[in-house]
Amino acid sequence: MNILYLHSHDTGRWVEPYGHSVATPRLQQLAAEGVLFRQAFCTNPTCSPSRASLLSGQWPHSCGMLGLAHRGFAMNDYSEHLVQILIEAGYRTYLSGIQHEAEDWRTVGYHECIGDRPDAHTRAAEFLRSAPAVSKMGASHSDAAQPFFLSVGFFETHREFPELDSDDEALYVQPPAVYPNAPETRRDFARFRKSAALLDDKIGTVLDALDESGLRDNTLVLCTTDHGPAFPRMKCNLTDAGIGVMLILRGPGGFDGGRIIDGMVSQIDILPTLCELIDLPAPEHAQGHSLMPLVRDECDEVNDAIFAEVNFHGSYEPVRCVRTHRWKYIRRYYEGYLPSCDVGETRSRWLERGWADRPLPAEELYDLELDPSERTNLAADAHFAPVRDPLAGRLDEWMLQTDDPLLNGPIFQPPGTRLLDEPNCQSDAKIPLDL
Repeated sequence: MNILYLHSHDTGRWVEPYGHSVATPRLQQLAAEGVLFRQAFCTNPTCSPSRASLLSGQWPHSCGMLGLAHRGFAMNDYSEHLVQILIEAGYRTYLSGIQHEAEDWRTVGYHECIGDRPDAHTRAAEFLRSAPAVSKMGASHSDAAQPFFLSVGFFETHREFPELDSDDEALYVQPPAVYPNAPETRRDFARFRKSAALLDDKIGTVLDALDESGLRDNTLVLCTTDHGPAFPRMKCNLTDAGIGVMLILRGPGGFDGGRIIDGMVSQIDILPTLCELIDLPAPEHAQGHSLMPLVRDECDEVNDAIFAEVNFHGSYEPVRCVRTHRWKYIRRYYEGYLPSCDVGETRSRWLERGWADRPLPAEELYDLELDPSERTNLAADAHFAPVRDPLAGRLDEWMLQTDDPLLNGPIFQPPGTRLLDEPNCQSDAKIPLDL
């Protein structure tokens, strides 16, 4: 089968099929035709580590992607990237728009880049309409029967969000419940919704072209994002709002019928799933589980826990977490400054009201049943020690099994990588730039 990989920036689950007041009708249609995973998570709520993990089937610290590719961070071995695995299996691979696993798409090994960021959707649509005659895109006639992998990377919904045409666009907007309902937060979220609408329209352009190509029945559509939106306590944070992602698949192999799966899944599970679908053995380096038993209704869960991490983003900010259906345990390996947070009106309002002065605890424990917004930290409460201690042990065990470099002490910034010169993406004051 062909594989069409649609991926956005900083969207989380804030789209219509997940019940939010964000009009994304094409994503809603895709979910109604395919399979939606309601409890899907990334492995790292920062751009390059999340994407490298999904496309290698490894934890970020295992594949080596500890920070952002455009700041010089890289995978240990690009032969472990899905693109290289598919090429060995006979696929022709194409990129349109963004990839964020390497500074240059050629490092990943795509056969061809067919479009840049601004025209990613239109160039992908042109490719799909011509796909039955692949030679039009530069391949020989003998390649026409090859299955293709087409990655279409959208910049939306990354900041900066589009400006509003009128203040009226923010009048009837309810910001996420973790923020005050104030003029700044309403405008900020209204602009996010406008960016999401642009994303939805571009995805629709690509999906329409797939239908027109006649290849829909033999093409698996994989639609996801890297992590949560660029708001405080979302992107770069191990809250569910940071690691929760949309994940919708449609196509051969049982991905149809508008079904919803509630089992916890991780993006690290996607590579072994794709391998099973195209009858390839999962590579030895893959650390996730195939989702096909869930899709075939053979079980309710393939994961009894989800793990996630942060290492470098704007600066060095190492954190680890383990999540079950009921509980979230977070361990922070630094102190004294905020996690990275992109500039925006919500962030500015919080900073003006003392957000940067709130201490960050070394440990956090949340009851996701009674406190789904993760606001009441129970880690220091002795009453919850019987919950906290086994989760802490579970996290230790995962770190040992995956040879987490944090076990040996602080992770030093790799040579040739670059962090922020000025603290323009964090608390404006409290980033120890010498780290």
